[in-house]
Formats: sequence, structure tokens, C-alpha cells
Amino acid sequence: MLSAFRLAARSSPLLRSGAGIRPTLKTLPLRSSVRTVATKRFTKEHELLSFDDATSVGRLHITEHAAESLGDVVFVELPAVGREIEKGESIGAVESVKAASDIYAPVSGTITKINEALNDRAGLMSSAPEGDGWLCEIEVKDPSEVESLLDEEAYKTFCEEDH
Repeated sequence: MLSAFRLAARSSPLLRSGAGIRPTLKTLPLRSSVRTVATKRFTKEHELLSFDDATSVGRLHITEHAAESLGDVVFVELPAVGREIEKGESIGAVESVKAASDIYAPVSGTITKINEALNDRAGLMSSAPEGDGWLCEIEVKDPSEVESLLDEEAYKTFCEEDH
């Protein structure tokens, strides 16, 4: 490939003379290199909150453990965007071929977004519960509530003791 470029340069008068080549120095804008880390916290009801402390927004999922227990999810009742919620309040429901289960708010705050994809593809909660099967996003009112939830190690211990 390099020889093709050399051949083109030899045959072009502009490239041979250097007249058509002007070196340029572009200044690229600096981008902020601030990186936020999402903190994963768990509830004893087998819910996962992935919390971004830079935005105070948490994304709510069910855990892999809950997905395995439920089996194939066939219907999801999601909360309304803009709804003010209190920690422990029922904010929706999940129905599967095995059971139905309420979804509880792990923290207090405001529902800012819901996963519309679950309306047509509730099975995402079974196949990707901690990924594309998320339920909603919550703007957390009091970030200290996030810290009161279980960390991953404590959740694993809870699951081992519970079953």
C-alpha cells in the first residue's frame, strides 16, 4: 500500500514540489477527564441500585438472584416518571411464570426515567437483570440512604444465609 502512495506522489506535480502540502497544527479542545464510578448497593428484597454520586441518580435493577428465582418475566408494572417516592414504598411489580413480586424503593427520591423497553420486552429482566433489564432511574434525595444499603459482599453473605 505504501508503494501506491509513493507512486502517486511522484506523478503529482503538487506533491512533488511540496506546494500542495501545508503542515497544520490543530489544537484539540481539552475534555474533562473526570470519571465517575457507579456504586452498586443491594437490598434484602433482591434489588440492585447502581448509584452515580456525581449526578445523584441511581438505576434500579433486580439482582441475578431475583431473576433466577422468578424465572421468565412476562409483565412489568413501572412507576410513573416524576413520581416522588419514599424508601420502602412499593413502586411497581414484576410478574413471571412462577410468581409475582412487588418492587420496593430502595431510597427516597424522584423517578426521572423508566425503561420503556420493558413494556414490549419484559423478558429483558430475566435475560439481563443487571444490564438492559433495568427498571427505572431515581434522583436520590438523600445519598446517605444509598450507603445504608448492602454492599456486594454483604449481599452475597445474605443470600448464602437466606438459602
